[in-house]
Amino acid sequence: METSRDTEARLRQLVRFFYALKDPVRLRILIALARAGEMTVTEIVEAIHLAQPLVSWHLARLRAAALVRVTRDGRMARYTLDIDALERQWADFLSVLREPSR
Repeated sequence: METSRDTEARLRQLVRFFYALKDPVRLRILIALARAGEMTVTEIVEAIHLAQPLVSWHLARLRAAALVRVTRDGRMARYTLDIDALERQWADFLSVLREPSR
């Protein structure tokens, strides 16, 4: 049986998830990553035509929501969309909606 504390933790994670999705720039980044598979910040900047500091700021929000993964090769960072995490979080949201009232 899920405790109130577990429910609150799930809801906090869902808030991070939807916060990450609420911004059009972040959605554009996710779409670019979905299409390309893996990209550097420079490649994302070129794909969505925004300044590098702004892209980096949005990538940090996407990482906090566990929607993108970063791998480092020396100073080079490569970003990928974590589609499995996105699907899990969406499924958890649907699960919360379907839970019977108490």
